Amino acid sequence: MMTTAWVKQAISAIDADFQRSADTHLIRLTLPHYPGIYFYLKDESTHPSGSLKHRLARSLFLYGLCNGWIKEGTPIIEASSGSTAISEAYFARLLGLPFIAVMPSCTAKRKVEQIAFYGGHCHFVEQSSQIYAASEQLARELNGHYMDQFTYAERATDWRGNNNIADSIFRQMAREPYPVPDYIVMSAGTGGTSATLGRYIRYQGIDSQLMVVDPQNSVFFDYYHQRDRALTGHCGSKIEGIGRPRAEPSFIPDVIDSMMQVPDAASIATLYWLESILGRKVGASTGTNVWGMLQLADQMRAQGKQGAIVTLLCDSGERYLDTYYNAEWVAQNIGDISPYLAQLNAGQAQNQRELTIA
Repeated sequence: MMTTAWVKQAISAIDADFQRSADTHLIRLTLPHYPGIYFYLKDESTHPSGSLKHRLARSLFLYGLCNGWIKEGTPIIEASSGSTAISEAYFARLLGLPFIAVMPSCTAKRKVEQIAFYGGHCHFVEQSSQIYAASEQLARELNGHYMDQFTYAERATDWRGNNNIADSIFRQMAREPYPVPDYIVMSAGTGGTSATLGRYIRYQGIDSQLMVVDPQNSVFFDYYHQRDRALTGHCGSKIEGIGRPRAEPSFIPDVIDSMMQVPDAASIATLYWLESILGRKVGASTGTNVWGMLQLADQMRAQGKQGAIVTLLCDSGERYLDTYYNAEWVAQNIGDISPYLAQLNAGQAQNQRELTIA
């Protein structure tokens, strides 16, 4: 069947949007008490829709259009805890398509507001495990297209290059003291970004290792070690956007070199600590990423190694003012973060002493 005029226009509109968007920044962190170790944050919060998921949403729409799944007027349905839904709502509005996000009722209020800002609607479920069936049912009832990020994330992106996130990172690292980082650290939500990074590293013959960090109440870490697709969790992750109660189809363990479990309290403590370094708020998944990065740096320092570590700043903390940046909410839902914060602040205090002496 010949491509319709509307599909051509839709693809052209997405391509034009891409051309209007600059690449995201690679921020270097200076931590003097890690001599010879360089830290970098790929700042994905600067995308038009505010997060790393902007890349995924673009790829999923192009994948759906080119496969003939999305046509003029097709309702778009997605199972999402927020950021993917925001980005998909952005592109749905760009193409004039109705959009419904199926998400847990505990999703941050600011994310719900941003979906509505782009003209999308939210369908809430009580448990995160219910989002899949609810999305499929809505797609059937509305004759719509269920995007299913958890299945298609790893295949919708061109992992060989074409300015994907891996290609962008290594191009931006080219003039740094260690252009080939020792580690790339990434958390997994769908598993699509970790699959892209791992495949690109192997395809290009790069010596970097990919470490995936996983929050509490997620089965990815256990699945990585056990390879049992039947594994399920009893509750959802409290770190929005990452961690899943089941081993998602897009999570590809064989492209990962190692995994680390990160306590939720460590993730939240790290986002507070990072605010003091960056002068801005970041989301909890970034806290998970940076905690993992610092654990690797501790290992490198103990071994007398020098080099570079890269991770992602996934989204802005402004989306989480009612949750992760609300002390009462954190106390009730995460617990005591003070031991981890004290550990991080001790290192920061050492930084300040060394800077003063210098």
